Amino acid sequence: MTALSYQLYSSRLFPPLEDTLKMLAEIGYAQVEGYGALVADADAMDALERGLQTTGLTMPSCHVGLAMCEGDPDAVLAIAERFGIETVVIPFIMPDDRPTDAAGWRAYGARLAAVADRLAVSGRTLAYHNHDFEFMPLADGSLPIDLILDAAPDVLFEYDVAWAVRAGADPMAPIDRYRARIAIAHLKDIAPEGEAADEDGWADVGHGTMDWPALFNALKAAGTKHFAAEHDNPSDHRRFAQRSFDAVQTF
Repeated sequence: MTALSYQLYSSRLFPPLEDTLKMLAEIGYAQVEGYGALVADADAMDALERGLQTTGLTMPSCHVGLAMCEGDPDAVLAIAERFGIETVVIPFIMPDDRPTDAAGWRAYGARLAAVADRLAVSGRTLAYHNHDFEFMPLADGSLPIDLILDAAPDVLFEYDVAWAVRAGADPMAPIDRYRARIAIAHLKDIAPEGEAADEDGWADVGHGTMDWPALFNALKAAGTKHFAAEHDNPSDHRRFAQRSFDAVQTF
């Protein structure tokens, strides 16, 4: 059985958090992945800590914004220590902050490299999480994801395969290129064209159009150790969590 993680962003619209954590533990998840709002204030962190202690779930990875990592690295390290976070993940770049050329993306990668160096002192790693825009070619044909990761060789990759597919990319190509550098993979599925409009076109893992058995096994063979189920906008988070967990066990 795969020790599966769950990106808690999937359940952000279904409070309270402690009930979500109990549900996930009952289904059989072993780990969760946090996101920014859960480490943004004392009350949220207290609820998260209580829930993890009660259920026995662990949180080896957490999304944290680059602004916080650069602006208050001591706070990030304190949060990582409190929750046992091994890998801090940079989750997103707002549209106005995205570079427009190869030099800009390399410079962004250099910023990530500096954060990774600071985390390494405490034995922790940094990863970068993609969406679709990193797989959209620039004018010179290069891909932002490659420019970022080439400029930051010590930064790991949290590969959101479905977002790459939405960008029109070959989902296997990054697996072949980055191999074990893909420390975490997000398990997300895409609904058939015209379906699940109320869920932004996403599907429960194993119930969409992606060949997840092949992708999952390719990732495992390449050296990926952690897998996190995610749905950006489920109408029923319990259904998503249960069906995705069950599907992954068949891969």
